[in-house]
Amino acid sequence: AELASLCFFLFSPVLQQDCDGVQSSTMGLKKNENDGPVCTFVKGGLTGFIEAIICYPTEFVKTQLQLQSKTAPEYTGIVDCGMKTVKKHGPIGLYRGALPLILGSSGKQAARWTGYQVTADYLTDEAGKLTVPKRMLAGACGGVTEAILAVTPIETLKTRVTDDMRRGTGNYTGSFDALRKILVKEGPAGLYMGLVPTIAKQATNQAVRFPVQFYCKQLMTGGDKSLEANPIYNGAAGAVAGAVSVVLTMPQDTVKTRMQGEEAKKLYKGTVDCAMQIMKNEGPAFFYTGTWPRMIRVSLDVAITFAIFPILGKVISFPY
Repeated sequence: AELASLCFFLFSPVLQQDCDGVQSSTMGLKKNENDGPVCTFVKGGLTGFIEAIICYPTEFVKTQLQLQSKTAPEYTGIVDCGMKTVKKHGPIGLYRGALPLILGSSGKQAARWTGYQVTADYLTDEAGKLTVPKRMLAGACGGVTEAILAVTPIETLKTRVTDDMRRGTGNYTGSFDALRKILVKEGPAGLYMGLVPTIAKQATNQAVRFPVQFYCKQLMTGGDKSLEANPIYNGAAGAVAGAVSVVLTMPQDTVKTRMQGEEAKKLYKGTVDCAMQIMKNEGPAFFYTGTWPRMIRVSLDVAITFAIFPILGKVISFPY
């Protein structure tokens, strides 16, 4: 309730829009009426695990492209990065640093949907209606929750390990070794470099994806209620929502990645300083470096999430 109250205070201007005619509606991931929190957590965990395994190589390539220098780039693009990585490290190289992301994906989904559901329940009126602006607010609160509890530490580990491999410094033997060394040397705060841009990115992501997915699905199905839980329509609409959110959050993602690199503490005083240095030294276009691999990954991610959840709901349902 405290999270919902905080988010309501921060985002209340959004709620003043006149959208009372839009009622609460399934946006692809509506839980069964008798599902309890543990059931939702299990389905979210399975969904996150599956999408992370499928999508991680594109996340790896995106991170490598963002970490390289513009003046002396190691890769010319997505394909070149992928081919050089496979040639040097084998196919498994595309999964370097993947373990924390794969394992943490279930935690991310759980945190996202807990923050979203708490806020949505708080904002739903007595008639059971939840307007689109309020649903955007609920999504933003879900994004803030996942950024703090899961995304920032997970992506910090992923970025540090992939940056170490790119630089050839050999500081870490793997994700767990990186976790241990970061905690010993820098403390828990070392896992939260880039927290501010991560919160900005995740809040925007979820605030955008829910309404965009909803309207795309409405357009595809013509408002046919019988198709609301169809995984094909949900997945296709989710892919569009993911792509739109990428375009709107690439600058935050680029700053976040730079802030989580191995040399971030030496190079940048903070988030704003990092953004200003990128603008000054590499130009505004650099904020969109890695857009295509990230768009591919995120579109797959969101499509899989919206498609799998309804399927899991048919076979996993229990009241606790």
